[in-house]
Amino acid sequence: MPKVAITVDDDADLEGFKSAVRSLVVRQVEPNNVVWNFRNSPSFFGDCALEAGEPVRLPREVTQLIDMVICHRDPERFGLLYQMVWRILHGERQLLDMHSDPLVHRLAMMAKAVRRDLHKMHAFLRFKRIEDQAGERYLAWFEPDHYILDATSAFFAERYPSLRWSIITPIGSLHFDGDTVSHGPAGTRADVPDYDAFEAGWNVYYQSTFNPARLNVEAMRREMPRKYWRNMPETKLIPDMVRAASGRVDHMMARDPAKARKSVPDATLQSMLDGEVTTLDRLNEIIAAAEPLVPGGKVAVLGEGPLRPKIAFVGEQPGDQEDLEGRPFVGPAGQVLNSALQEAGIERDECYVTNAVKHFKHEQRGKRRIHQKPTVGEVRHYRWWLMKELQLVQPSLVVALGATAALALENAPLAVTKFRGPKLFGDQAGFITVHPSYLLRIPNEVDRKRAYQDFVGDLRQINALAVAAHAT
Repeated sequence: MPKVAITVDDDADLEGFKSAVRSLVVRQVEPNNVVWNFRNSPSFFGDCALEAGEPVRLPREVTQLIDMVICHRDPERFGLLYQMVWRILHGERQLLDMHSDPLVHRLAMMAKAVRRDLHKMHAFLRFKRIEDQAGERYLAWFEPDHYILDATSAFFAERYPSLRWSIITPIGSLHFDGDTVSHGPAGTRADVPDYDAFEAGWNVYYQSTFNPARLNVEAMRREMPRKYWRNMPETKLIPDMVRAASGRVDHMMARDPAKARKSVPDATLQSMLDGEVTTLDRLNEIIAAAEPLVPGGKVAVLGEGPLRPKIAFVGEQPGDQEDLEGRPFVGPAGQVLNSALQEAGIERDECYVTNAVKHFKHEQRGKRRIHQKPTVGEVRHYRWWLMKELQLVQPSLVVALGATAALALENAPLAVTKFRGPKLFGDQAGFITVHPSYLLRIPNEVDRKRAYQDFVGDLRQINALAVAAHAT
């Protein structure tokens, strides 16, 4: 039988492979009579016209193996996979159980390599924050060993559903607009900034979670290969942390055991644990006197409103206007909130209003102060103050305005699009909705009006829940 030439894309062309298999199986073409060409590579064999065939029925473990191996860079992967399919369809249904078979072993090693590459991308990819015409966007550079972009797209879309992000690689790019993932051309490391303010917060968080007593340099090298280090900001800290590890362990061992168990992050929390803070005024004195953690922060913007209110609203952080006036939600986002509260029948003066982060984080650009989103480490640093504040205020219902507030209240990431609505924060009745600033960033007027009415609808539901909770 003459050779049959099949052309597929150079990357993980799963659909091209499936179409070829259906055609080859219909024509009963044996594996040794197939020549697999790549679309961008020259070949001595011309393409054959593929004939449409019926779907090929294969065991689930076989299709799962195909999904992995098709992502491998080995140019023989298509031929090897077709050999496996041919043998399974011609009497070897239990082929994958024969682990000593050379073909099975080779495919298993290829699948393992792809899974490891996926794991490394999930673990070692780091985003940088930028501002574009539509607002904030997150960029990341990664160099995969295999063609895993398609295979990893769903992971990042589910992990960061409320962010706009792009992942740039030498083999292509992924872009997420908050709704759908799209593919783009390859890029270079120069397409992603070297540094952003988010990186400083991440480094602080990484240092705070480093446990010198559990240091294992060999395991670190094995699990975090050096090829990924240049794309990970925290790796710059590792040499100094390793050198200082033994001294830190000695210091930990010499500390009083009771204090070590408390793992107190700062003097503020220590005073809270000692029972010093029993009033909101005393807490506000501590917050006002505290050194700002976030870049650019100067004045602590305290919460305002009555004690024991029906509703406490928690935002992200003060903005430019809030920093100047020393009051929460007095800028553009505050005006949107006031308007929506009025439409929902809620009196702002009867609510308590505060923020997860107490200082205005910004970057100075000429005369303008550009808002910077707080990092996870910064949110958790201020969380002790927020939780003590709410304990003293005693609201019937706490409302998280946006993902940052939800993170602070839950102490874990919560996507607003997924958890929007009533939510228990521990024993505290709560509700998650969007931040008013989100409405200001919607460019389309029709979409903006619809989103605003949805926000007003949330506030009406919040009011009903708060009235019921306040009455019990």
